Amino acid sequence: MMAREIFAHQQQLEVEILDLSRLTSEYGRVIYPCKTCVSTAMPLCHWPCSCYPNHALGQVQDWMNDIYAMWAAAHGVMIVCPVNWYSPPSGLKLMIDRMVCADGGNADPTSTHGKKVEEAKALEMADWPYPQHLAGRAFSVVVDGVYEGTEMVHDAISSWLRDSGLIEAGRMSQLARMIGYMEPYATSHDELDRDTALQEEVRNAARSLVEAVQLSRRGELRQPDADLIPPRKK
Repeated sequence: MMAREIFAHQQQLEVEILDLSRLTSEYGRVIYPCKTCVSTAMPLCHWPCSCYPNHALGQVQDWMNDIYAMWAAAHGVMIVCPVNWYSPPSGLKLMIDRMVCADGGNADPTSTHGKKVEEAKALEMADWPYPQHLAGRAFSVVVDGVYEGTEMVHDAISSWLRDSGLIEAGRMSQLARMIGYMEPYATSHDELDRDTALQEEVRNAARSLVEAVQLSRRGELRQPDADLIPPRKK
């Protein structure tokens, strides 16, 4: 809600909310698990993922079909999540796993004639470029918890986004905070209502993302080391 307050006042921005908790509350809403094609060969992992639908197994209506389009259209992304047992929520982790194809994935499935393993391996060994399909977009991450794991989960999500070529929106765009440390879960909402500093920190994370997106649209947002050539492509 705090981030939405900031986005709602930006007339130049169009905001789309992806609520992954719908996986737990809507019949038929599903993100199927990653089959880790990339572990065999990077070009075998298609962008966007082509592993589903699998009609033979009844694996249809994969929500990722819509989610890939949302990521591709976005200039900036803000991820807000709690810590669930030292990890991101399961719905978010499902999406992250299926986003592996954004970092080096093959945008031309015909080049491997579908999932021909030997053809994919030959492509990778022939100097595969590992294209980053979401590079240059800005990101902000907010993680909250009541006991442990906020920094760990935040760092994991931010590292995934940075490694995929996205750009951190700014120092205030990154936030990992405890809400009522070691207090009962039943009163955590009361603790959040009292913590006005945390509320403003979340708003600042959203403001940072807004500014980064505005810079991006003017062509002024770029990685400082974007022109360097890494000695290892992957």
